[in-house]
Amino acid sequence: MKHYLLKRRYFPHGTFSTLHRADGSQVCCMVERPFLNNRPGKSCVPEGTYTLYPHKSQKFGECYALEGETLGVTRYGPSIRTHILIHKANRVSELQGCLAPGVDFGQVGNEWAVVNSTAAFNNLMAELGGETARLTIQKD
Repeated sequence: MKHYLLKRRYFPHGTFSTLHRADGSQVCCMVERPFLNNRPGKSCVPEGTYTLYPHKSQKFGECYALEGETLGVTRYGPSIRTHILIHKANRVSELQGCLAPGVDFGQVGNEWAVVNSTAAFNNLMAELGGETARLTIQKD
């Protein structure tokens, strides 16, 4: 099973990270909502280790879902948080507790964001190849 490391930096306006393979090479950038005490739909997820599962979302189509039962995150519940997905988005305001990949950090309008989310998402989906993987999230 592939293992990835998400190295986070926290800001009041959002959480910005880089995703790395086990060999340390960077896969993409990521954007999330700021940490707001793990509030569903409002906060990034807590640091820790998760399993990434291929998932089909009614809203986002093929994507990946995080699950970490000991961290209160499952795909379908019951838990503190459900349906934490990795899907296409550029801005923090487009997210409800999910993660969005980008090829780089930048601004969209007047909001800090990741740029070219579609390309980064497609590359990440190809790399994961429909397989289950592990994701460790930690402060950089």
